[in-house]
Amino acid sequence: MDARRVRRLRLVLLGAAVVVFGGLYLLSGGFRSETNRALGILGRGDVAGLRDYIVSFGFWAPVISCFLMVLQALVAPVPSFLITFANGLAFGVFWGWMLSLFGHVLAAGVCFGISRALGRVPVEVLVGRAGLESADRWFARWGLYAVFVGRLVPGVAFDAVSYAAGLTRMRFGSFMVASALGILPQTFLYSYLGRQAPQYVGLFLVTSGLVVAVVVVAAVVRRKRRRKPTGRVR
Repeated sequence: MDARRVRRLRLVLLGAAVVVFGGLYLLSGGFRSETNRALGILGRGDVAGLRDYIVSFGFWAPVISCFLMVLQALVAPVPSFLITFANGLAFGVFWGWMLSLFGHVLAAGVCFGISRALGRVPVEVLVGRAGLESADRWFARWGLYAVFVGRLVPGVAFDAVSYAAGLTRMRFGSFMVASALGILPQTFLYSYLGRQAPQYVGLFLVTSGLVVAVVVVAAVVRRKRRRKPTGRVR
């Protein structure tokens, strides 16, 4: 199958997913209510409430956790570790860790696929030009290792890395393996803290916000310096 047909198939699958989700949201009051409720809990950073929400689904709780991880990656402007904290609180350290690892990798794969199907311009709208350009430079320098390191460092925009990787020639399988290995230590730490010390979630939110702010400011300053004309020495 040639590249054009593959791209067309990706667009069709993505369009079908959007239609299904959008149709459910518009036509099903229950689905709309649950989605809005989940987004509200994520937006408040309420780990205990998020734990209760996930557990309330009983047998389907792990599926809901993974759905929330993907939903967070696509539409909710909050750190994904909130769900990892909640998973540790709900399922214990080990199973919360395993579930969070799977959910993170699933969300990364979805973002990667969306980016590869849509191309750069729509991704810039989703991620922002500054964040995407920073990721571009990171990938240009380090390649696949950028995914691994980006997953290891707390506060680095998880979704921006996934979207940016989808715009490169990186193989999907290699991307998924690097993502899984990189996110492994973080998910264990957050699952452990979620189970043992959920009160630290506020500290992690503040720390992540500071890291993101520093990265954005550094990117803006660097961009302005590059655009600044340099005078000739006579």
